Amino acid sequence: MKKIGFLSFGHWSKHPAYSTQTASDTLLQSIDLAVAAEEIGIDGAYFRVHHFANQLASPFPLLSAIGAKTNTIEIGTGVIDMRYENPLYMVEDAGAADLISEGRLQLGISRGSPEQVIDGWRYFGYELAEGETDADMGRRKALEFLEKLKGKGFAEPNPYPMFPNPPGLLRLEPHAEGLRDRIWWGAASNATAVWAAQNRMHLQSSTLKYDENGKPFHIQQAEQIRLYKQTWKEAGHPGEPRVSVSRSIFALVDDLDRYYFGQEADRADKIGFIEADKRAIFGRSYAAEPDQLVKELAQDEAIQEADTVLLTIPNTLGVDYNIHVLSAILEHVAPELGWR
Repeated sequence: MKKIGFLSFGHWSKHPAYSTQTASDTLLQSIDLAVAAEEIGIDGAYFRVHHFANQLASPFPLLSAIGAKTNTIEIGTGVIDMRYENPLYMVEDAGAADLISEGRLQLGISRGSPEQVIDGWRYFGYELAEGETDADMGRRKALEFLEKLKGKGFAEPNPYPMFPNPPGLLRLEPHAEGLRDRIWWGAASNATAVWAAQNRMHLQSSTLKYDENGKPFHIQQAEQIRLYKQTWKEAGHPGEPRVSVSRSIFALVDDLDRYYFGQEADRADKIGFIEADKRAIFGRSYAAEPDQLVKELAQDEAIQEADTVLLTIPNTLGVDYNIHVLSAILEHVAPELGWR
């Protein structure tokens, strides 16, 4: 059994074939998609966060709106770039979104992906500490976020406040009990997966990772996940860690599916560079008739290691078509693989 969610990049453009022509289209359709996905039995609605682009960038208003209109579906991100964040303000926003959804927030954070602009976080008012890299800054902010999510008082109260204070140091409000246990780290390397386990975060592993040994993508990703689980166990953390992997999976069940994705059926892993000095391996897409799709997915070692599969969706094709894509996986693929 696996949890099955969707992951939307939240694109919009004036392209004539797009159902998402504007930011408003994307935001409103994202809400509608999450509501419809819950109705068909999808377990999670997750959204990418990219700044300076025609994509979703401010997740908490969207997650709050989805939380208010749904009842059971997990809602989350994959991922928030911590280089751009004020950790304390983020604790307040995340706490509010989690309370609105009654504890369904599953928040993916990370140091972020390659940016649309050079050092975009500088425009948000942030600077590196002496000797610090931007990756260091992202991890430092993540740890501060995790610490403040615990709800422990840390701020000295004003002796003459506008409103009466409780005794002792003050914490950020609203506090969402249990949210600290539902934070995920997006890791592109084995080392950052280990760091996530050491700091008691769940693991999100996407459709790319740094190429660390030349093996096929799904094998490298499976090795990353096993190393993460081993580290979690050695750290003695309570509970079981969760692991999600992202995949582009399309069951070709009608002519429109074949038109959109039939050409992707024979795709293989690709090698590229997401940073100037970082060789990365990009996992293949899966697009085939259901019977063939089941055979191919059964060989994916990383999916076998994960408890959650996030299906990347073509959000620009509209709510109805994306529900068709998700329904085809639930009906024709998931039961045959034992995911349902």
